[in-house]
Amino acid sequence: MTKQLILILGGARAGKSELAQNLAGALGKTVLFVATAEAKDPDMAARIAAHRKRRPPHWELIEEPLDLAGRLSRRSGHTDVVLLDCLTLWVSNLLLKEGEDDGSLACGAAEQLVDLYRRDASSWIVVSNEVGLGVVPPTPLGRAYRDALGAVNQIFARRADRVYLVVAGLALELKSLGARNLSEIEERLSGRG
Repeated sequence: MTKQLILILGGARAGKSELAQNLAGALGKTVLFVATAEAKDPDMAARIAAHRKRRPPHWELIEEPLDLAGRLSRRSGHTDVVLLDCLTLWVSNLLLKEGEDDGSLACGAAEQLVDLYRRDASSWIVVSNEVGLGVVPPTPLGRAYRDALGAVNQIFARRADRVYLVVAGLALELKSLGARNLSEIEERLSGRG
């Protein structure tokens, strides 16, 4: 199996986690599932329980809401696939811990994760929400969150081998359809690429 980084984007309840789990099962026999959610209220506890029931019981599990790079760098053993679900809650956790932020903390942490992927032997599947298609959040923290997650999603999309957009249970693989990173388009337009 050739190592690859796969990013899965979409809205809430679009089918991202289901696609990620199906891909993880197809890509390898051993899977490390990395969960970023915390059960801080009954609704989230129920969502976490439902996600657990859908996962194969033999998958290894790490629950880490904040220090993903630190925790993943200390993991023992090799797995075929690391499934990270999800960046959405992770960025929220970081912003809430640090207070209002310009997104630099989340972007720096995302760069550390991508660097860790490069050094790792496993394929990675990373799930995140696309939050830039909705209304502008009415609060400064909401806007900071949307902006930070958008920037983190771009960091992963630039480096991903495949990027899926999931809408209503349907998935499009964007790079195979010709989607290009903004930097590639800028280089072509300026005549450098």
